[in-house]
Amino acid sequence: MHIEQIDCDAVKENITKTILEALPDWFGIPEAIEQYRAGSSGKPFFCAYDGEKPVGFLYLKETGRHTIELAVMGVLREYHRQGIGRKLFGEAREKASQMGYSFLQVKTVRMGRYDIYDDTNRFYLSLGFKELEVFPTLWDEQNPCQIYIMSIEE
Repeated sequence: MHIEQIDCDAVKENITKTILEALPDWFGIPEAIEQYRAGSSGKPFFCAYDGEKPVGFLYLKETGRHTIELAVMGVLREYHRQGIGRKLFGEAREKASQMGYSFLQVKTVRMGRYDIYDDTNRFYLSLGFKELEVFPTLWDEQNPCQIYIMSIEE
């Protein structure tokens, strides 16, 4: 298993689409997958490979002068709980620090809403993220948006 930073936008878009379509429990809305695919262009992008096979990715996007967001992360289900997300995050955090950002944020569905997202929340908390705020209707009433944040200043 190895992690690579990807610079080619076409490769980013293909990886994003392929992996998110394989994760319908988290990414079941085709329009959202298309937005993530298109949004990968020009962003710091990391991919985990098992040999030559992409098995996970994440990319970052700036949300403010001092803050960058983990915009989307996906790891194929059969590769969960193998440390891939943690390794991807480590590379992304290092890149965000090198780029001069002070904070990293991530959004997910609020804890307690769906079991599958509770696991996602626990993962982000285990990385060191702290609860910042909940926006009950940012996405829609069925999916209250939890925002987590962490300082990445050395």
